[in-house]
Amino acid sequence: MLTRKQLELLDFIRVHLERDGIPPSFDEMKVALDLRSKSGIHRLITALEERGFIRRLAHRARALEIVKLPEAMEKPGFNPRVIAGNRVDPPRGALPVSEVHAVELPVMGRIAAGVPIEAISEISHHVAVPGSMLSANAQHYALEVKGDSMIEAGINDGDIVVIRQQDTAENGDIVVALVEDSEATLKRFRRRGGMIALEAANPAYETRVFPDHLVEVQGRLVGLIRSY
Repeated sequence: MLTRKQLELLDFIRVHLERDGIPPSFDEMKVALDLRSKSGIHRLITALEERGFIRRLAHRARALEIVKLPEAMEKPGFNPRVIAGNRVDPPRGALPVSEVHAVELPVMGRIAAGVPIEAISEISHHVAVPGSMLSANAQHYALEVKGDSMIEAGINDGDIVVIRQQDTAENGDIVVALVEDSEATLKRFRRRGGMIALEAANPAYETRVFPDHLVEVQGRLVGLIRSY
């Protein structure tokens, strides 16, 4: 099944070919589908080609040909903008965009989910996060994750983690920990008597254990933002 945008693009190419005898340019396709960049058109073209609906002809400008059409598109009165079957239900718990209150948080550089990196102290940029992620009467900040030591906790390289600023943690919390006043890392916190264990969520990494006076909790993970 094609997505709504794929159907819209295929229909636009079809109409353009029938009317002008040549396929539309990428700029024309971008404007027609109300996309911000040509990269979105490239992805749609590739998807249509992979599904066998169009073919790109090598060494020719604007060289596209339609190989086949979906059955629905061949019916009179077809309009891809009103096909109910293309609706995708939102994930459970998702809020309508109009109801989401966003808050700008500072991104304090990168945090290591792997070998610790130098302590973080400077703001690199800001990111908007849903207000529902944040606790009332608390300070928050964000960090970009570097490394893969927390992948089994669902935290990937390049993710933005939202951190509630605090200096205490419960066993099992995922925290930002400052080690020996010089290294910052994102790990699961465990207290063992007078020692602190910083556990990875990847069997390729060993748990690191320090005397508790060498580990300073700087915040607890409360949310995550991922771009695709």
